[in-house]
Amino acid sequence: MTAPPPPTGTVAARLRPWHFILAFGIVSLLADMVYEGARSIIGPYLATLGASATLVGVVAGAGEFIGYGLRVVTGYATVRTRHYWTWTIVGYALTVLSVPLIGVTGMLAPALLLYGTERLGKAVRSPAKDTLLSYASASTGRGSAFGVHQALDQTGAVLGPLLLAAVLGWRDGDYALAFGVLIVPGALVLALLLWLRHRVPDPLFYEQPERASTAPAERADTAGAPGDVVTSTPSGRPPLPGRFWFYVAVVAVLSIGTASFPLLAFHAQSHGLLPDALVPILFAVAMLVDGASGLVVGRAYDRFGARVLLLIPVAALASAIAFTDDVALLWIGVAVWGLVSGVLDSTVKAVVTELVSSGSRAIAFGWLAFARGFGLLLAGAALGFAYDRGAVWLVIAMVAANVLGFAGLLVVLRRMASPAAAARGR
Repeated sequence: MTAPPPPTGTVAARLRPWHFILAFGIVSLLADMVYEGARSIIGPYLATLGASATLVGVVAGAGEFIGYGLRVVTGYATVRTRHYWTWTIVGYALTVLSVPLIGVTGMLAPALLLYGTERLGKAVRSPAKDTLLSYASASTGRGSAFGVHQALDQTGAVLGPLLLAAVLGWRDGDYALAFGVLIVPGALVLALLLWLRHRVPDPLFYEQPERASTAPAERADTAGAPGDVVTSTPSGRPPLPGRFWFYVAVVAVLSIGTASFPLLAFHAQSHGLLPDALVPILFAVAMLVDGASGLVVGRAYDRFGARVLLLIPVAALASAIAFTDDVALLWIGVAVWGLVSGVLDSTVKAVVTELVSSGSRAIAFGWLAFARGFGLLLAGAALGFAYDRGAVWLVIAMVAANVLGFAGLLVVLRRMASPAAAARGR
């Protein structure tokens, strides 16, 4: 007589939590090679198609808002449909299939549409992906898990631009080839995701092993795709606590107080601080620091708690030295900007796992991303407007936003430390 099949909870544990996080990190590394590589050359490519500087700036800002802002919509949709793996895979597919096609369009409108589709892919997958990672982080340390993922993510953000710099150095102006080579890491992304889903169909097991092994009916994918994770029914979803909404508002303010890389690059070029060829290298350095900061600050978060986030407004103000006319301070300031960006894109998510129950986490990550995207959209407009009137006005605007953000973080920390508030959050 053959032995009965193992319970679903056993199947869900085919990879250890850290192995799952590392595998997902490699997925993000490869995906970042695709879309960060594209982002590093999209401006010059659109210029060859007749785009103005204004159009390039609007496209970049709109793309960031699509990538961040629409996550609140996909977060609700993810929880409602409960197809966490499906949303993740579809989102990555949109990105890795859109980018290689950008270079072969040869026309402005299709290129803009494909760039928007790539950004849409990021919005589609992120709430579901972050929720899957949050389950595995239960036993590894929240900050460490998101920090390691961010480090691998940003490794791809360094390798992608460097790869395309090498391609364009070999074949000057051949953007079709530059975008085309990105199909290789894109194909690896999809292959690794499908393998990962097969090995760990139910990552909820990492956080709630007894529930994952005793509630197979709740995990059933209503669309017929086996293995998608279900945390609760839509009607039984716990509401997001008030302290979460306050935290989201603080993250938006902190994002407003952080200058964008395009503005930093504009300053460097308009003041003759760097030749055009060094700007992608400057971006790669920023991404390298971005990844390292997510890892280091994530570990510090697990040891010292959420108070490490007070580093964000302090470092954001320090990054303003990049707007001087000193080349050395430009490089230092951009490196500090990378640190701020890394923490805002990784460690801030760890706080969500402490403020929100698992059943509402995808929605919470969506709202957090919306706040980040809205803040970046306002930062692009407000800080750019201030810069046009003088660097002093830009610094004043950054000081105002970061002082307000620092005060907001102190309130968040006090609420998290309150036993009564902690009990309500759970």
